[in-house]
Amino acid sequence: MKPIPPLTALRCFEAVARLGGVTQAARELHVTHSAVSQQIKVLEDSMGVALFVRQARGLRLTEEGRLYALDIRLALRDITRATRRAQARPHESELIIATVPSFAQHWLVPRLASFRETHPYYRVRLLTSLQVEDLRQGVSDIGIRMGQGHWPDVAQQKLFDDEVLVVAAPHFALAPGGRLPVTAEDVIACPLISSPNTPWAEWCQAAQVAEPAAEAVVLSANDSNIVLGAVLLGQGIALERRSLVAHALARGDLVQITDIRVPYRYPYWLVWQQREILNAKQAHFAQWIEAQVDVYLRSGG
Repeated sequence: MKPIPPLTALRCFEAVARLGGVTQAARELHVTHSAVSQQIKVLEDSMGVALFVRQARGLRLTEEGRLYALDIRLALRDITRATRRAQARPHESELIIATVPSFAQHWLVPRLASFRETHPYYRVRLLTSLQVEDLRQGVSDIGIRMGQGHWPDVAQQKLFDDEVLVVAAPHFALAPGGRLPVTAEDVIACPLISSPNTPWAEWCQAAQVAEPAAEAVVLSANDSNIVLGAVLLGQGIALERRSLVAHALARGDLVQITDIRVPYRYPYWLVWQQREILNAKQAHFAQWIEAQVDVYLRSGG
């Protein structure tokens, strides 16, 4: 079996084939014209195959060269991706947790100090995104997701179900000298701040009131952090997850409007790669968050 050609020669060949000339390839690779030409010769000599036809105006790919260039392009892409994954993989002393921004900020971060006290040898890194991370990429150690579960190739453990309630800033009022809404009828008459998944229909059904008119929603955002930020500024009221507002309610930064609560359709789950048996740091985090969830549920938030 012949050895694999030098990577430098393969990179030069792919660049010439893709860009259509030695000059363009040399410019992209930041090397000289003669260096690229030399690498092409090295590659052809090592393979014993003519990859280009030399013409007066430059090089033209042979059919063998055209097919080889397609394969090499894919191979170089795979090498690049593999290298990036290896560089991004967490070190043993680092715990990387993937989750949505709102849950990280309002539920997880306020509790992480106790994890660091229990496991001071771990450095915690949060990867937050509104997109579901592909755990097969191996970037994060463990994730926390919202959804109905049953994700393919993902091991999952349910953490808890959530519920939604109406909240406002204490200084919110419909007009100067006004008052906070009190009844369900007051709520749907207020300026509302919402997100696409806000279950107003279920809340209104439980409250036995008509759903708010479309124009009642003065601001809509796809991130609950934005929704809660606007509510804290007194710009309106919102129907939000208890997991996100419990601390603000306890501090007095928010107040609950009416006692009406309804279940939220998407529970929280702890997830990790299906093929993995939990390693030490994953197991430590799983045990810690289970205890935190137990305290949260028993305390009512």
